[in-house]
Amino acid sequence: MNAEQQFNACVRRRFRASPERVFDAWLDPKTAGKWLFAKATGQIVCVEIDGRVGGWFYIVDRRNGEDIEHVGEYVEVDRPRRLVFTLSVEKYARNRVSVEIVPLPNGCELTLTDDIEPHTAGDASRIEACWNHFLDRLSQTIDDGRPATISEQGLAWSP
Repeated sequence: MNAEQQFNACVRRRFRASPERVFDAWLDPKTAGKWLFAKATGQIVCVEIDGRVGGWFYIVDRRNGEDIEHVGEYVEVDRPRRLVFTLSVEKYARNRVSVEIVPLPNGCELTLTDDIEPHTAGDASRIEACWNHFLDRLSQTIDDGRPATISEQGLAWSP
């Protein structure tokens, strides 16, 4: 396999909330602590965020008595459209994550792309499932747990 090859996991989600609210949920420590890297079987025990280009985040999720540290640096911060950051989880991988947010008439659509190291490319579906879980929790945090309806998603059929 060519070391230059790039693989990615990509997920999309629509939210009722405004692009600003969705964007800010990534950078506000109190809000991010409710959903970002949070698993039902764990507990977020530390959230520190310096949400500017060159800034960083440090989030610790305690699972089964073990602390999982999520560390990264913000590469691009363009509120409320785009957020790019590195993500390092010692036991797993070091990735680059891009979040694009597009306004819609009734909320916004978020597209997350996680560039995966070639040796973890076989884990793309697992990584997508993890991000989908986290975005479910984000929706519960900012959309009151209610998914957008088909008409709110702009998918209604016209006769």
